[in-house]
Amino acid sequence: MTDVRASQSASTETDAAAPFGISETGPDGTAAGATAGPPAAGAGAAGGGWLRWGWRQLTSMRTALILLFLLALGSVPGSILPQEGADPGGVQQYFAAHPALAPWLNHLGLFNVFAAPWFAAVYLLLFTSLVGCVVPRTFRLAGSARTPPPRAPRYLQRLPHSASYPSALPPDAAAGAAAAVLSGHRFRLRRPDAADPGSWVSAEKGYLREAGNLLFHLALLGVLVSIALGGLFGYKADKLLVEGQGFADTTAALDEFHPGRLVSGSDLAPFSITLNSFSASYQTSGEPAAFHAYITYTASPGASAHSYDLQVNHPLSVDSAKVYLIGHGYAPVFRVTTAQGQVVYDEATPFIPANTGTLLSDGVVKVSSATPSQLGFEGVFVPTAVSVGGTLESAFPAADNPAVSLIGYSCDLCMNSSVSQSVYQLDTTGMRQVTAAPHLLFPGQTWTLPGGEGTLTFVGYKQWVSLAITYDPGQVPALVCGILALGGLLLSFLVRRRRMFVRAVPAASGTGSVVTIGGLARTDASGGFKDEFASLSAELAAADAAAAASRQEREPNNQSETGA
Repeated sequence: MTDVRASQSASTETDAAAPFGISETGPDGTAAGATAGPPAAGAGAAGGGWLRWGWRQLTSMRTALILLFLLALGSVPGSILPQEGADPGGVQQYFAAHPALAPWLNHLGLFNVFAAPWFAAVYLLLFTSLVGCVVPRTFRLAGSARTPPPRAPRYLQRLPHSASYPSALPPDAAAGAAAAVLSGHRFRLRRPDAADPGSWVSAEKGYLREAGNLLFHLALLGVLVSIALGGLFGYKADKLLVEGQGFADTTAALDEFHPGRLVSGSDLAPFSITLNSFSASYQTSGEPAAFHAYITYTASPGASAHSYDLQVNHPLSVDSAKVYLIGHGYAPVFRVTTAQGQVVYDEATPFIPANTGTLLSDGVVKVSSATPSQLGFEGVFVPTAVSVGGTLESAFPAADNPAVSLIGYSCDLCMNSSVSQSVYQLDTTGMRQVTAAPHLLFPGQTWTLPGGEGTLTFVGYKQWVSLAITYDPGQVPALVCGILALGGLLLSFLVRRRRMFVRAVPAASGTGSVVTIGGLARTDASGGFKDEFASLSAELAAADAAAAASRQEREPNNQSETGA
């Protein structure tokens, strides 16, 4: 007769350990025993084989990690270099400071990283890789959650952890006492059915580890979807606002508008904002202490007005959009009159800080309605003017001693050209310089221009703020998914998937039984399962002894009642 016990035992032990090993898939995600490389040439379905191989490579964990690393690496230039959507002025300054390097960086899309084709390609490949990895695992996890633990192996001594103890109970009772203890520890149990001989218990615990791993991948997929949601339906805009001015959230009133792929001007929130005043305080070292932009806003046309103190990191939330205070500066007020006394220019002109530490600012004044010639001025605004070696510099960012230094130009119709010009730059090509040297003015002083060109008065100054308006419908989902990803990662690290097996056989003496316990864990880098197994083994032995003592107490009572 052929002995089949060894083969049955090997099969049972393989079934017990298969979900914990790497027998199902290789390290690169391919099936065990399958060829990890591309299909052999000359195969009947070569095209399909190549596609399957490519899909396996794309959806492997190794590829997903590489793509995630590339996505993080590609985001680095977006945080180091100025971006067109967030800081267009900074991009212009970078071009001016690095005329040779900037065009190459721009050709690579590094000034608009998150809208670059190569960034979108990495993003889409990572999204596809995660979908191909997570969706099949979801079905496998759902199937394993409904699958009972495997049968107990015949030879438990072959498992990584094993122990045995004698029992005064029959095999079925000893297995039942062990099942009660394991059930109290929330193990999922499996007992032999009527057609299965033997007395054994299979117990499994730690399904949350796989659920946490799956939750992490699903949440990471949700983060990518949230980012795509913001890119499709969100928008960003910038607005420079001088004290006393206001604007409505329309494309015509905004300085910069960067809509999402599916956003148009009609999708903007219909709010309006007026800057009443702005105040800034500084430490003695010149470091900023606090900024306060006191604004009045209405959520929609005709709605009631509300006041708000807009501060850094304290944005205004209105109609699902957020308004951030991202910068400030000075706007000198100039009045230009003709030789006949007609006022042709009287307004605050924003100057852009050239030195963020002292707020020394550059700016231009364009007077296209001046007569007999159009006028233009290039100048520097100095908040706290001091002379250092004959050079005018600013000693402090606050306007303690404000002054402007201007160079005047005149021309005939040079500002009426069809070529668009920046309001912060003056094209002096073809213009005549009014004076050979810059002219210094303090508040209230007037400069009489030579040649009967009129006068320019430095009236004073106002302050301006730079506002960033953003609407991102994927921001909250991304936050939720990030928290879920962290929770899933913690579950996958803290929870161990482990199995316990108990098999009871009749003792050789013919009285009682011998109970053997075996256990294994999928991952046990910290060695915690060894202590857990020892503790459970001692508890099983103690519960068995208690059940045997209780059985012995009942048996004399039953015998005495029978004798009576």
